[in-house]
Amino acid sequence: MASITEHEPHGEHQTKKATASGWIGSVLEYYDFFIYATAASLIFPQIFFPAADPKVAIVASLATYGVGYVARPIGAFFLGHWGDTHGRKQVLLLCMFLMGISTVAVGLLPTYEQVGLLAPALLVVLRLIQGFAVAGEISGASSMILEHAPFGRRGYYASFTLQGVQAGQVLAAAVFLPLAHYLPTEDFNSWGWRIPFLLSFIVIVAGYYIRREVKETPAFAEESEHGEVPKAPVIQAITNSWRDMLRVVCMALMNVIPVVTTVFGAAYAVQAGYGIRFDKDVYLWIPVLGNCLAVIVIPFVGKLSDRVGRRPPIIFGALASGLLSFGYLYAISIHNVPLAIAMSLLMWGVVYQGYNAVYPSFYPELFPTRTRVSAMAISQNLGTLVTAMLPMVFAAVAPPGSTNIPMVVGSITLAVTVVAALAAWSARETYRVHLNDLGQPDAVPMDKDEYDQLSAQSLAAARQAA
Repeated sequence: MASITEHEPHGEHQTKKATASGWIGSVLEYYDFFIYATAASLIFPQIFFPAADPKVAIVASLATYGVGYVARPIGAFFLGHWGDTHGRKQVLLLCMFLMGISTVAVGLLPTYEQVGLLAPALLVVLRLIQGFAVAGEISGASSMILEHAPFGRRGYYASFTLQGVQAGQVLAAAVFLPLAHYLPTEDFNSWGWRIPFLLSFIVIVAGYYIRREVKETPAFAEESEHGEVPKAPVIQAITNSWRDMLRVVCMALMNVIPVVTTVFGAAYAVQAGYGIRFDKDVYLWIPVLGNCLAVIVIPFVGKLSDRVGRRPPIIFGALASGLLSFGYLYAISIHNVPLAIAMSLLMWGVVYQGYNAVYPSFYPELFPTRTRVSAMAISQNLGTLVTAMLPMVFAAVAPPGSTNIPMVVGSITLAVTVVAALAAWSARETYRVHLNDLGQPDAVPMDKDEYDQLSAQSLAAARQAA
C-alpha cells in the first residue's frame, strides 16, 4: 500500500485555519452580495427605478442584479490569474477589499428622486465592481481549503466554503428582517435600507484580520519552489482542460435554484406588479429558514461525498431540486405561506445541497494545481452568468398578470438542472485521486479498500499534528 506522503504536497497543512478563513470570508463576502440581491427585489424598484409602470421597474431592478454577473467572467480571468501566479491567500484578500468598499458605497448612493438617472448609473457601476470581486472568492477559498485538507477529507472541509455562503445569506436577510418589520415604510425606503450596506465595513476589518493569519497552501508553495507557476494560467487552463471547464460551466447552471428562491421568488411574492402575495417581512423568512437548514446539512453532504463520490450527490441534487421548483412556485401562487416554507426547506435547504455542498471540492479537483483557480473561476462564473439573466427571462416570459407562472418558470428551471446533471454524469470521479494527480485525465483512482485505509491514516496524522 502506498504512503499518504506519496502524490501529496509536503509542508504545513493548516486545515482548520484555512477552513475558518474560507468559511468566515465567504460569510462576509456573500453577505454583501446577497443584501444587494434582497434589496434588488424588495426596495430598489421603488427608489432607483421609479417608472409609471411597475412592471418596468421590476425588470430594470432585476437587470441590475444580473449586471453583477456580467462582470464575473471578467473578474474570473483577472482574479484566477492572480490566484494561480501570486497565491490563494493574496487573491482572497484582494476580493475582500473590492467587495467591502463597493458594498459600503451602495449604502451611500443618492436615489432617483435626488439625482435622476445618475442614481441607477452609479448603482450599475458598483454592482459591476461587486461582481468582479466575488468572481474569485469561491474558487480561491475552495482551492485554499482543498489544498490544506487531509487526504480523504477534502469533500468535508471544502464544503465549509459553501456553508459560509449560506450563512452569509442568512445574515443578509436577518439584517433586513427587523428593519423591514419595525421601521415604518417611509423610513425604511428613505434610510433604513442603507444600514445593511454600511455595516459591510466589517468585511474590510474582520476579513483582513482573519485571512492574514493563513499561510499559502503547500501545493502552491511546491509549484513556486519548483518554478512551475505558469505565466499564463488562463491560456494553459483553456488549452489543457477545456472539456472539464465546459462541464463546470454546465454544472454551474445550478445557480438557477437560488435565483428562483431568492430573486424571482421574492419579486413574485412581494412586488405590486405581481399582486403582493406575501408581506415583505414574512417572505424574507422563507429563504432565511431554508438557508438555516442548509448550514446544518452541508457538512454532512460534504462528508458523504468523501464516502460515495462527488457525482452521485450532485446528480441527485440537480434533478430533485429542479422538480421541487414547481411546488415552491405553486405555493407562492396560492398565497400559502406554510407550504412555501415547507417547499423551500425541502428544495433549497436539503435537496439542492447535494450539489451545493459538493461542488467546492469537485470543481477544483477536476483541475491541476497550476491552473486550478483560473479554470474553476472562469468556468463557474460563465455558468452563473447565464443564470443571472434568468430573472429577466422569467419576468419576460411570465410577466405580472400572466397565467400559470409556476409551470412556465418551473419548466425552464427543470430543463436547466437536467443539463447540470448530465454534465456531472459525464465527468470523471475524483474523490479517490491524490492531490498532485488531480487534473490528469489518465489519473487512476485508488481502489476503495486502499482509499479507506489511507483516509484513516491521513485523518490520524492530521489529528496528531493538531
